[in-house]
Formats: sequence, structure tokens, C-alpha cells
Amino acid sequence: MSTLVITSLNALSLGLLLFLLSAGLTLIFSMMGVLNFAHASFYMLGAYAAYAIGARTGFFPALFLAPIAVATLGMLVERYGLRRVHQHGHVAELLFTFGLAYLIEEIVHLAWGKAPVGYEAPELLQGSVFSLYGMAFPAYRGFIMLIAVGVLAVLYLAMTRTRVGLIIQAALTHPKMAEALGHNVPRIFMSVFGIGVGLAGLAGAVGAPAAVTEPAMAHTVGPIVFVIIVLGGIGSLAGAFLASILVGFIQTFSVLVDVSPYQLAMSSGATDLAAALDTEVFRITVAQLGPVLPFMVMLLVLVVRPRGLFGKREV
Repeated sequence: MSTLVITSLNALSLGLLLFLLSAGLTLIFSMMGVLNFAHASFYMLGAYAAYAIGARTGFFPALFLAPIAVATLGMLVERYGLRRVHQHGHVAELLFTFGLAYLIEEIVHLAWGKAPVGYEAPELLQGSVFSLYGMAFPAYRGFIMLIAVGVLAVLYLAMTRTRVGLIIQAALTHPKMAEALGHNVPRIFMSVFGIGVGLAGLAGAVGAPAAVTEPAMAHTVGPIVFVIIVLGGIGSLAGAFLASILVGFIQTFSVLVDVSPYQLAMSSGATDLAAALDTEVFRITVAQLGPVLPFMVMLLVLVVRPRGLFGKREV
């Protein structure tokens, strides 16, 4: 029971961190229709920015300043780069953001090198929140959960209960009408893009101390982010949240299940079935399949429900 509880909490903290990362991409796509391939690179940039700023100001001020710096860079990218290629369609946008991802990676190599940097949580958060039958739950994972839940609440309230959220939604659905009412729609889109990549920067600043801060971290989380938004339904914030939690549990619990179909058949006494499964494919354990399980779930969801769990059908 202690293993189940601690592992579930670890899975929940991972899922909430993935939501913090995927929420920005979902926000950008739902508002602007731009599928940002450089989103994971902004996540990496947020981690390195927090590391550099934290060396001068301390950990907690860096958590506030690093996402602002990334968001500012994102707004400049949208204003002077993405806006210029937007008129040429989605292919041009994809190529632009794809090239931007490589550019950010090379900038990180030039500034901090290719080796990992020592970005760690402060001593205040290096203990444990509680212990259960000798198993401790790290305080920093609890801190990640607290930040992610707070961002979720702020996003929901901002989009549904504030005038700014209503203006953003109006600019999305009826841009010409919003302009006629005096709202600067291009500036709104620039702000939305900045907020989206700022959330990615916040995810990097918060999540990097629990992992490794290195240039390859963008390649590690990038594919998973796209799995999440496809699973949840492209453009759905609620779907991104549910899919993030699902992927977090899949990745965390699959590591514990070191059992293959062949071993299950042998342990249950089904010798005939075990003989039929005695091949290299069926000897692969669930733990070995862990990294690809989210992609397998995504393919299954696409077959059954192509628009994702919460995606809306376009007519």
C-alpha cells in the first residue's frame, strides 16, 4: 500500500508537470491555430534562464523572472517572425518553429555548453513532506504539484471569469468584430503566444531541478507534449489536463511492472499459451515498453476517437 500511494503521488506530480508544459501549447493552438514545434525548446530555455538568474537572485525569484524572460522572447518571436510567415499558411509556420527549435538549442550550446548544469532545488525543498511505512515523498514534488494546480486555477478563472479572457475568446472566434470594437487583435495574439511559451518556461524552471538540466531535455519531453495534446484533443485545456495525468500514471507505473505476457502465462499455469507466446516479442516486459506506451495509447485513441478525448468535431 505504501508503494502504491507514493508511486501514485509521483505519477500525479509528473502528470501535473506535463500539464504545465502542454497547457501553453494547447493555449497557443486553441487561440491562434499555430502548432509550435519549438515549444519544448522554450521549456529548456526556461530551465537554463532560471539556472542563470537563480545564481544571482536565488531560486524563488528566478521562478518568477525566468518565465517572464521567456514570455518576452516569445512575444518578440511572434511579432517579428511568426506574424510575417502566418500569411503563408500552416506549412510556413511549422517550418519556422521547427527551425527556431534548432536555433534555440544552438544558443544554449554556445551559452552553457553541452554538459548538464547543476540546477538544483533549494535546501528548503530538499526534504520530504511525509513518510509512509518508511517511504518518503519528496517535498519538491509536492511543490511542483502546488505550482501546477495554481496555474490550472488561474488559467481557468482568467479564461472564463475575466474581461481579458472574454476578449481573447472573442478575438479567436470573431476577430473582425473584435477589431471593430476597438481591440488590437494582433497584440492579443502576441500576448497569447507569450503567455503560452511563458508557461513552458515556467515548467522548465520548476521541473528541471527534479530531472537533469541539459540541452537534450527538449528532445526528451517534446514528443510527449504532442502525444498529450493529441490524446486530450487539440485545443482542449481540459483534455490536456486529463491526458497529462494519464500519461504521468502510464510512465510511472509501467516502470514497476517488470512482467511480460510469457511470464504471466507461465505463472498462471497456462503451459500451452506460454508455449505459443515463447517468442522475443512476447518476452518484452511492460517496463521495457514504458517509453512507447503513451504512443501506443495515442494510436488506440486515434483509431477509436480521432478528435481525441475532449476534441470538438469540425463541421
